Amino acid sequence: MGSSRCRSDVDFPPPAKTPTGPAGAPGRMLCMTTTGSPDARTSATEPVRQRLLGLIGGMSWESTAQYYRTANELVRDRLGGFHSARLVLTSVDFAEIEALQVSGDWDGAGPILAAEAARLEAAGAELLLLCTNTMHKVADRIEAAVSVPLLHLADTTAAAVRAAGLTTVGLLATAFTMEQSFYRDRLAAHGLQVLVPEADDRAEVHRIIYDELCQGRFLPESRRTYQQVIDRLVAAGAQGVVLGCTEIELLIGAEDSPVPVFATTRLHVEAGLAAALGAVD
Repeated sequence: MGSSRCRSDVDFPPPAKTPTGPAGAPGRMLCMTTTGSPDARTSATEPVRQRLLGLIGGMSWESTAQYYRTANELVRDRLGGFHSARLVLTSVDFAEIEALQVSGDWDGAGPILAAEAARLEAAGAELLLLCTNTMHKVADRIEAAVSVPLLHLADTTAAAVRAAGLTTVGLLATAFTMEQSFYRDRLAAHGLQVLVPEADDRAEVHRIIYDELCQGRFLPESRRTYQQVIDRLVAAGAQGVVLGCTEIELLIGAEDSPVPVFATTRLHVEAGLAAALGAVD
């Protein structure tokens, strides 16, 4: 999966950590990159060269909607006026992908997402974001189908963790991502030690993702479950926690953890926009 068209081809500033928890809550922060200050905004009527982002979404659409909203909010905040993100989005039917995940047919899922990537490139996309952590299992199939860079989500996440000065993180994600090596090894390649929950906790984290978060259900009792799992990861030595499923940050925020949390959706969008916008200020 380590194609040179991943993060190494895309220049973006190192992420910074931004406290977002309640005032006076030490150690609670949501880590993300910065996108420029309001003082550096361009004129609302000034033409801005944005590289066209291509988003492969729908897995699930709950988090893909967050990708779209976050991208436009960040461009508006950086450029002001009526500026919005230039992007093309393809959204797959998650039922098809989920069935392939459950059956372990990653060879069947890869060509589907590769074809979507090729469509985005044909539509003019200059940089691709795969809007799901789990399906980075088939990132190499996507890269092989296109000539434009794929911004690997694990690379942007690792960059944020390293920028925060941390070396050991807990990983909350689908069982596929927590238990298989494709994502953990990618983080480890950046010099990080990755801790995962015990088996019972992994099963419950996974269940909540698919039975609730992907269905738009955000329950207080599930938030408490995640908080308890985070506490056990911290007790095991985690200095921070990677929210390694794009739906998790719809439920869990900085206020739910005694250590920094790394929201992969936001980090991914911020890195993509940093590359797309470049030095426009």
